[in-house]
Amino acid sequence: MSPVSRGFTGRRREGDDPSRVPPGQYVTADFPVLSAGPTPHTPLDEWSFTIDGAVAEAVSWPWEELIALPAEDVTVDIHCVTKWSKLDTSWRGVSVDTLLENVQSEAGYLTAWSDGGYTTNLALEDVTDGQGWVAYEYGGQPLEPEHGGPARLLVPHLYFWKSAKWVRGLTLTPDDELGFWETYGYHNHGDPWLEQRYQGD
Repeated sequence: MSPVSRGFTGRRREGDDPSRVPPGQYVTADFPVLSAGPTPHTPLDEWSFTIDGAVAEAVSWPWEELIALPAEDVTVDIHCVTKWSKLDTSWRGVSVDTLLENVQSEAGYLTAWSDGGYTTNLALEDVTDGQGWVAYEYGGQPLEPEHGGPARLLVPHLYFWKSAKWVRGLTLTPDDELGFWETYGYHNHGDPWLEQRYQGD
């Protein structure tokens, strides 16, 4: 049986701001937990974040070095492919722009990879210019493991499966390579405003 799920059902509530809620989505006050497998629990003293692949030289940061990098606080709306949206979510993390500052590469794509074997693919232009972060706090608190802690990718302008939980690195590639959900039929790009949930949408 395919792990693709058509998701939860729900309706927009009266008062939801249509300018902030993409087509087919409903607003929730909760933060639903959806995962393809068990929640990893990597000790922080064994944790690192790596950028490798089509780069002149790979770079890596252990946990203490990553959280010592210049951080940003961002408040964004997030949209799950299973049709819920959560507004005004608050995060703290390191911009992908900051992580790529000293990385030399001609790559146009990347694969985000995570503890537990999860991957998702993105165009580099979707995570740069202030569009992507490696987030390690949510709501002013350390990011809980069920929501992807200690760190997750945050790419809020795309459906939330692109914001890989438990992220451990970005592998830069010259060509686009499908990630986990993309190989099961999810859309390659995942723009919620275009309802790009599944291949062919």
